[in-house]
Amino acid sequence: MSSNNTKSLAVYFSREGNNYVSGSIVNLPIGNTEVIAKMIQEKNGSDIFRIETVNSYPADYTETTNVAQKELRENVRPKLAAHIENMESYDVIFLGYPNWWGTMPMAVFTFLEEYDFAGKTIIPFCTHEGSGLGHSEKDIAKLCPKAEVLNGKSFHGSLVKSAQKEVTEWLGKIDMKRLQNS
Repeated sequence: MSSNNTKSLAVYFSREGNNYVSGSIVNLPIGNTEVIAKMIQEKNGSDIFRIETVNSYPADYTETTNVAQKELRENVRPKLAAHIENMESYDVIFLGYPNWWGTMPMAVFTFLEEYDFAGKTIIPFCTHEGSGLGHSEKDIAKLCPKAEVLNGKSFHGSLVKSAQKEVTEWLGKIDMKRLQNS
């Protein structure tokens, strides 16, 4: 899938620990979105970057959902712990996140507002337990009006460990050569 002249980056926000999976709270050693991001990296050779906040979310799932809902309601932009120094060198950004309250976690909003995505292609992907991409694609398009935002792909969180084939098929449909020439 990768073209010699197209450099891609898999950027993701993920939460390990207490998570809602198939109707139960379970302890995930690796967050669902991270699992998919690493599959993307493995399949197409993308560089990878994890969005992390300076202040961690609570360990308890319910407390985290309450914080996430409050951040969304108040339009908070959490401070990020690390930044990409060479964003200009990437043509294609795979952007991954869990669906929190119908969109991306607010840390992803912070990330998108930190960089100039003009002329870049953003390919969203999210993990969820039944709510798909929500309105996250529209939110990305609003935040990055000079980028091309492709239709995103959602992955059911409880199925990510067996999503290799689904990821491979999805990536195979993305024409990196076309993206390079757009």
